Amino acid sequence: MTAKINLVRQVGPQQQSGTATAIAHHGELVQGVFEDDGGRLHRALVTLPLTKLRSDATFTRTESSALTTNPACKSKAAAAARLVLRHLGTNQGGVLHIRSNIPVGHGYGSSTADVVAAIRSVAAAHKIHLPPSRIGMLAVAAEQASDAIAFDDQTVLFAQREGQVLEDFGGSLPPLLIVGFKANGGRPIDTLRLPPARYSSAEIQQFRVIRALVYRAVRYQDPYCLGRAATASAQISQRHLPKQDFDSVIEIAIGASACGIQVAHSGSLIGVLFDPAGTNVRRLARRAASAAQQAGFSDVQFHRINDEGASW
Repeated sequence: MTAKINLVRQVGPQQQSGTATAIAHHGELVQGVFEDDGGRLHRALVTLPLTKLRSDATFTRTESSALTTNPACKSKAAAAARLVLRHLGTNQGGVLHIRSNIPVGHGYGSSTADVVAAIRSVAAAHKIHLPPSRIGMLAVAAEQASDAIAFDDQTVLFAQREGQVLEDFGGSLPPLLIVGFKANGGRPIDTLRLPPARYSSAEIQQFRVIRALVYRAVRYQDPYCLGRAATASAQISQRHLPKQDFDSVIEIAIGASACGIQVAHSGSLIGVLFDPAGTNVRRLARRAASAAQQAGFSDVQFHRINDEGASW
């Protein structure tokens, strides 16, 4: 499934407008330090896309060189729009409108969705198609650190501070059912204020194994293999950017026979992962949701990833 929409319509004699959409995410499946083909280490992640939350952008070209944004607080989206205009070599400005239903500050990727939607809308207004790799690089330039929202359902290992794809895993994630909730009292987190984790050599060795598990999970569409990778990454993250009552989450997942857990490594989101085709999955997922509520976690929700089954 792709969240990208590129439409161009004539607004006036000298104006054109482009609209576009970018999806949110439910934190990361994996985040750590990984090697490129030359053996150099990079901070990188695998995003868990969430299509039911999104940011919509409309960019209208004007004769003026000024660029205005509505709402005005969307400064990162405005910066991204200016970068695209510079990339296209035009002195024209425009008006950028952003609408989003993505909560801010919990790990849903609200700012990156705004940025990616803005980039796509400016390109659409100029009748230009930008590939995900270019969009990813522009997004990083606009907000210092980004994620892989620009790649939609394409599973990649993305260097979030460089805009570089370290590995394309060659397909979409396997179908998942997620019982998601918020830790730390549901309080928003300013992710850019968090210090980058300093991983040990032993943890970097673990990331090699985790990367191989993600590759296998995508190739064989195996949610249990993906759950192992995500859980291992979450456990490493807990040593650096701890989540409240993390041990309780592990117990909830074990008690519900889940595939594993995942976290927004620099946000408050946590997810318990299930195979939607598994035996008694509805009952087990509801058990996990009830246990999370009883443990004091907030905003418990069900999410489906790459699965068209009945709603929850």
